[in-house]
Amino acid sequence: MSSLNLDDFTDLIERPDGGVRRDAEARRERQIVPPGALGRLDELGEWLAAARGTVPVRPVERPRVVLFAGDHGVAQLGVSARPAGGAERLVRAVLEGASPVAVLARRLEVPVRVVDMALDCDPDALPKDVVRHRVRRGSGRIDVEDALTLEEAEAALRAGVAVADEEADSGTDLVVLGDVSVGGTTAAAVLVAALCGTDASVVTGRGGEAIDDLAWMRKCAAVRDALRRARPVLGDQVQLLAAVGGADLAAMTGFLLQCAVRKLPVILDGVVAAACALVAQRVAFRAPDWWLAGHDSGEPGQAKALDRMALEPLLEQGVRVGEGVGALLALPLVRSAAALAAELPERPEAETGPDTETGPDTETGSGTESER
Repeated sequence: MSSLNLDDFTDLIERPDGGVRRDAEARRERQIVPPGALGRLDELGEWLAAARGTVPVRPVERPRVVLFAGDHGVAQLGVSARPAGGAERLVRAVLEGASPVAVLARRLEVPVRVVDMALDCDPDALPKDVVRHRVRRGSGRIDVEDALTLEEAEAALRAGVAVADEEADSGTDLVVLGDVSVGGTTAAAVLVAALCGTDASVVTGRGGEAIDDLAWMRKCAAVRDALRRARPVLGDQVQLLAAVGGADLAAMTGFLLQCAVRKLPVILDGVVAAACALVAQRVAFRAPDWWLAGHDSGEPGQAKALDRMALEPLLEQGVRVGEGVGALLALPLVRSAAALAAELPERPEAETGPDTETGPDTETGSGTESER
């Protein structure tokens, strides 16, 4: 067993305030737009009110994109369309404002933070604030060796906890969580398959740049071989992350757990974030109550993990690029839900009786939908 006691998170993590959520639901029933007319935005507004502990819900004013970065040794097998050790180039594009997530974040006025956990490059090649949490250079080839030593896995988990504390202490009120990696979706598939008890082919997707059939077969074989190494350590999440995860995945797991402790809502991006969330759920069953699934990336491993956690994606746009892009696209939806929940006026008291009809199709409304 590892020396890091993850059981503490079970006691530290509470559910979002149920009383506040009931108050938010009651307020929604009194607003001028009939309940249900805004679809899932109603549910989002109520969830956010409970997570933030206030009715009316406070607006999301200080969101941040947090990306954990790393290279995975399994990429040497040709399981990715990107070259092994190529995550540094992706990180540079983010830092220089030339990546999809950087473009969207600039447009949405959301800061982006990159945390290097295991890039396969000289740490002096990147800014100090990016590399200061790094655990090692690259992660091991999980089909034949451990991704990390047990000590490195613990250090990565603690780094994720520290980053969550830094964000909460700085005033961040919602996190968009993603990864910048090469080979990360392979490690994620192993974690999902191990935790869900499924075969490699069920959870193995084609990654961000849609690998061909031969590469997919190599990826399935790598996931299958890594699964053999994962199953004996399923009872210890630190050992599991050390065996078949990676420093970036371990850090994301610690980050998710500590965000739940700090009551900091998180929007999950793709399969890597979903796999880490699944590990974190094994640690603390209440933790998923603090997370939203930003989008459906089309990766079967993500779908399997989200189904296990009962999280339904907010968007389905087929975004496979990773880097938090799909989750960031969901941020305006969450902000809109908060604004509607907080700013829609309530009906006058005389109109709130059980026999009062306030929908747009009543005689006092503005006509039927076909007439408008």
